[in-house]
Amino acid sequence: MEAENLIITPDIGPTEAKMRLDKYLALALPQMSRSRIQKLIQSGQVSCEDVTIIDNSFKVRLGDSYQIMLPPPEEAEPVAEDIPLNVVYEDSDLIVVNKPAGMTVHPAAGAYHGTLVNALLFHCRDNLSGIGGVKRPGIVHRIDKDTSGLLVAAKNDFAHNFLSAQFAEHSIERTYFAVVYGVLNPLEGKIEGNIGRSKSDRKKMAIVDSGGKYAATNYKTLQIYKNAVSLVQCNLETGRTHQIRVHLSSLGHALVGDKVYVQNKKSSLSLPADLKNYVNNFERQALHAKSLGFVHPRTEKFMQFDSELPDDISNLIHRLST
Repeated sequence: MEAENLIITPDIGPTEAKMRLDKYLALALPQMSRSRIQKLIQSGQVSCEDVTIIDNSFKVRLGDSYQIMLPPPEEAEPVAEDIPLNVVYEDSDLIVVNKPAGMTVHPAAGAYHGTLVNALLFHCRDNLSGIGGVKRPGIVHRIDKDTSGLLVAAKNDFAHNFLSAQFAEHSIERTYFAVVYGVLNPLEGKIEGNIGRSKSDRKKMAIVDSGGKYAATNYKTLQIYKNAVSLVQCNLETGRTHQIRVHLSSLGHALVGDKVYVQNKKSSLSLPADLKNYVNNFERQALHAKSLGFVHPRTEKFMQFDSELPDDISNLIHRLST
């Protein structure tokens, strides 16, 4: 893929004259972040009248014309990596793994290595379905990078199609355990609300009044700790991006450790100072995909898998219980 050549001939008026180059180009090219533009400038990809500019603070001038060379995008085609996998079940059609927190499911910008796909390519060799394309071989569904727990991958297209149909029909059984701030009222219920991109922050998902996709989460409070934190079981009827995190935070009960959907009032927890500090500084969202059930594509028999809570969440619960 060849580099792309952009020529910017902006109408620089008195307001823009003497503006920093990186700031001006960020305004002229709203589809690009300012940090991306700064990197392009520093790497010598921006020029004016055939003169390369490498200073982000260069002041633009009336009549300037800028040329930006965009390097070809880096391909994210994954390579096999010898990364240990916690395999719960495996046969010739599929593999069920217990993914650790911190592992991204498939390669994407900024995470081309160390993903579950990299590990699967090494473990399964050439035995992964191709329906997901070269970047997502075998991947039927995902869980967030900082969510731990069970995930199934397909080894062939037959299994992939069969499992995908179950996800589309919402017949897959998925149970998550979450540790959340506060006590839900009622203690058991169903949360419904279409989920789409947040209008105020495009990096976040939110319950939206219009658009988005229907989402439903059934929840049940399993344990309450010191009337401040709760262990909640969540069963998904649908599988939307960040569904549990969005639904629970919409009720004012964000997950402990969630850096995206965090609640400001968490600092007012009625806990001893050391325990409150421990809870508020938990390193990732306390969410674990605990069980997974589906009909096997070959035998057509229902299979159910369960996993233990990882050490960090187990330790969190232990500290809250004592």
